[in-house]
Amino acid sequence: MADQRAYWDRVAAEKTFTHPLDAAWLRAFVRPDARVLDFGCGYGRTLNELGRMGYRDAVGVDFAPAMVARGRADWPHLDLRLTEPDGAFDAVFLMAVLTCIPDDAEQDALLGRLRRRLRPGGMLYASDMPLQTDARNVRRYAEAQYRFGTYGVFETDDGAIVRHHADERFATVFAGFERVAVRDVALKTMNGNPATARQYLFRLPRLS
Repeated sequence: MADQRAYWDRVAAEKTFTHPLDAAWLRAFVRPDARVLDFGCGYGRTLNELGRMGYRDAVGVDFAPAMVARGRADWPHLDLRLTEPDGAFDAVFLMAVLTCIPDDAEQDALLGRLRRRLRPGGMLYASDMPLQTDARNVRRYAEAQYRFGTYGVFETDDGAIVRHHADERFATVFAGFERVAVRDVALKTMNGNPATARQYLFRLPRLS
């Protein structure tokens, strides 16, 4: 797949990200003094919300300079970076990141890196897009399958190459984590279309 850094820099000032956090999940499984990484943080919306919930030891990383620049301008108190920080984390947030990484191998490599970033017993909060069932999405999945080779990968009207995931793909990419909770949530996509997202809370098994 093509490097989409230029796309995310181009749209950094105009997109609104909407995947919500479940406060009950956080308070039940992630202590306020936890060291937290928001990977693929965009302009820092989730990180800012975590701070409002009392999570102060939190850092966000994103590969798009314009996204990080927007976040630093909007919320100067946030720790937003272009390179991953050192050390291990008690919790990692992956909010609508896999949809922006359509390739299986790249997704698997990312989850491998995140496993190494999490302390044993640490939590992974993932929110992403399952396959949608409405006629518009079903049509574009089918139309794009020949081009991209994977059902669920397509190009948006403004040029992003994104992926919606079959249940089997979610099971594969999160293999090795213990599933703690799952829920579906209704939201609007970054382009304003109604959709259903799936949210998971996982635990990295402790060393035996």
